[in-house]
Amino acid sequence: MSRTYEVRTYGCQMNVHDSERLSGLLEDAGYLSVPEGEQADVVVFNTCAVRENADNKLYGNLGHLAPVKARTPGMQIAVGGCLAQKDRDTITRKAPWVDVVFGTHNIGSLPVLLERARVAEEAQVEILESLEVFPSTLPTRRESPYAAWVSVSVGCNNTCTFCIVPSLRGKEKDRRPGEILAEIEALVAEGVSEITLLGQNVNAYGVEFGDRQAFSRLLRACGDIAGLERVRFTSPHPAEFTDDVIAAMAETPNVMPSLHMPLQSGSDKVLRAMRRSYRSTKFLGIISKVRQAIPDAAITTDIIVGFPGETEEDFAETLRVVRESRFSSAFTFQYSKRPGTPAATLTDQVAPEVVADRYARLTELVNEIAWAENRAQEGRVLDVMVAEGEGRKDAATRRLSGRAPDNRLVHFASPAAEVRPGDVVTVRVSRGAPHYLEADGDALAVRRTRSGDAWQARQAAPASTGVSLGMPTIGTPPPLPAAPACSAS
Repeated sequence: MSRTYEVRTYGCQMNVHDSERLSGLLEDAGYLSVPEGEQADVVVFNTCAVRENADNKLYGNLGHLAPVKARTPGMQIAVGGCLAQKDRDTITRKAPWVDVVFGTHNIGSLPVLLERARVAEEAQVEILESLEVFPSTLPTRRESPYAAWVSVSVGCNNTCTFCIVPSLRGKEKDRRPGEILAEIEALVAEGVSEITLLGQNVNAYGVEFGDRQAFSRLLRACGDIAGLERVRFTSPHPAEFTDDVIAAMAETPNVMPSLHMPLQSGSDKVLRAMRRSYRSTKFLGIISKVRQAIPDAAITTDIIVGFPGETEEDFAETLRVVRESRFSSAFTFQYSKRPGTPAATLTDQVAPEVVADRYARLTELVNEIAWAENRAQEGRVLDVMVAEGEGRKDAATRRLSGRAPDNRLVHFASPAAEVRPGDVVTVRVSRGAPHYLEADGDALAVRRTRSGDAWQARQAAPASTGVSLGMPTIGTPPPLPAAPACSAS
């Protein structure tokens, strides 16, 4: 009988995409996705090292599996990802029942390492210091038949003092444009109609082969792919966000009017301490240019509160930039020490109660602005791509859910016609809620798509999922970054 597997993923979109590769590798090696409710023969943890308590979460989960493994002959446990790259020497010491430890640079080695561990009956640890094989060349088991991640690069050349990613993912490595476009074309041929271009610092794409306008050229090239309806990207860096990218966004019809632009702080002093190579004036200038070129753009951001040395005056600057930027939503974080980062050793750490107070005030302002921005959408007619699993209360409310072109989540009344994930429904917004839009009137139009056909075909030959996501939950690619602070952007 074929052995079964499960991949548990924590962290950012890069990890989610890597997990799709891990699943593809295991299935290529003959493993089967574990049926829901059953115990897998192989459990893979794809870890994140961003949070201060990431290791506690991992070892807690490993501890829960120890007795399960003890009573399950042949069961194997593997740990990969950023925490494995960082704590290579301690995982098997703290959890000796782990069979395989592998890093961010050699995810393609997982099937071989599992087999070695099984034959040798001892743990296999393989951590490489540089990329062995670009992940996009590996087999993939994609979670969504209608939306997909496409990596343009891995690694990052920035040195932000709060971020550990460059030391774990390495220097930026870029794919050639032809390889990226070939992958997108293949995905479209399979029924995918939305892709998200993915990189730790996506708009720095091209640095490795010396083309400063490579990313804008790539966006424009995506516009020439027949059947590709929606293009998104994440995450850019303000310091390298150039006018040619704004022009490409505005002039390429299938590039969506949504932008995730990490602020991190509105204080120039704090940005300097973070080694963020831009200042608040430049950031606001980018926002202004984007809005001039793309008036309907929804702009989201990341903000860290309580970075070492942050004063009340610095925090006030962050509030000022938030007010001026009018973000449609923001991922806000209370600063916590990331072991291995320069900021963790700074002596002027902000008191936890001060951080908590500032976080509460920032969250209140962010929510107030986001709600006002959503109310401004009332009455607009939107084409919503139906999503799977994004509306947790859909069954109770008799609604469906999906994403508008600007990436806002829309809950809408179920149309009389059959609608499938990947299809497009045209609706009129009836209410702007704090975190989503509602459209409770009759659908104005329903368009069945090739993506909906692909989803229906997958249902005809069901296979249980092999990738279960840890916190934070991430669904299909359209949602915005759920853990953006783990990217260098």
